[in-house]
Amino acid sequence: MAVPVLFDQQAPDESTERAYWLARACDLAYKQRPVIETQATAWGFTAVRHHETAFTPPFPLQDTQAYTMAGPHMVVTAFRGTEPVQIKDWLTDASTPPAPGPAGIGYVHYGFAEALASILPTVRAAVQELRSDGQRVYFTGHSLGGALAMLAAARIALEEPKLAADGVYTFGQPRTCDRLLAAACNKGLKDRVFRFVNNNDIVPTLPPEPAFTHVAALRYLDHTGRLHTTVPALAKLTDKTAGLTADIFAPASDGIRDHFMTSYLTALEKNLN
Repeated sequence: MAVPVLFDQQAPDESTERAYWLARACDLAYKQRPVIETQATAWGFTAVRHHETAFTPPFPLQDTQAYTMAGPHMVVTAFRGTEPVQIKDWLTDASTPPAPGPAGIGYVHYGFAEALASILPTVRAAVQELRSDGQRVYFTGHSLGGALAMLAAARIALEEPKLAADGVYTFGQPRTCDRLLAAACNKGLKDRVFRFVNNNDIVPTLPPEPAFTHVAALRYLDHTGRLHTTVPALAKLTDKTAGLTADIFAPASDGIRDHFMTSYLTALEKNLN
């Protein structure tokens, strides 16, 4: 199938097309407000709400941003990520204690908890307002945005089940919570979470285990861009090694290069074709 031109709001879940368009929504989250609004309108979404909170130092991420767009068939909230090097430095800082998880279950990275708390009230209000005709609701995000999308969906599903998202698609998401909360998410959001990892992307390996872990439903993009729903451990290791040696001049940069949103889009486009 050729790369689609129009945002198909009725594409089936678990389809590559659904993942591709939500990845496009993640990429759009990095743009300025006028660009977001213009593109959302061109995609067939009739309303847009912005969510933004500016922090002052010493908060490490400076600001947290997202937007919600609503169309006749779906409501999408896309959380913005941050620079790969910045989030890598932040996630490897072990000086900050974790924070309690949604509904008091388990715990999450303190920075994620603070970032989400700053915009979740407006996200929740926008979803309630714009879900006016029973549209399906999706949360999506890249990098930090992926962590916030997962946590927002978890918090709403565990605390307000009637508002639970129909799908959660993340790209290059870091480890976000402990095993207790991950198990609750796997149960409460069963078959609705899709976590995409691009080959040697370094961010999904942070913060280190066992303190933090991932939710299930991995979707792995190998070094050629091919999408896998299951990958044996040995095959995955072999593929990661192949990815590291693909660029003989800069093998160490593969973990950062694979994290870029453009790398995810390029890989997903190959699967559409």
